Amino acid sequence: MTLVPAYGRDYKTGKAAVADFNANKDFIVSGFFDPADGKPVNKEQLEPGTRVMIRYNRFTKIAVVKV
Repeated sequence: MTLVPAYGRDYKTGKAAVADFNANKDFIVSGFFDPADGKPVNKEQLEPGTRVMIRYNRFTKIAVVKV
């Protein structure tokens, strides 16, 4: 599952993106074939063991996190 920051946020580093994800801030699901595409989600709403890719730095880099 690929996530992008919600509400116009962006991050310079993967560490900052992961910190906000772990703090339950909202991210938007970004996946053409994902039924939740375009919907906001936070860490608390995801199944344990789910692997997510967080895009940051103007969507040019990816941080991978396991919930």
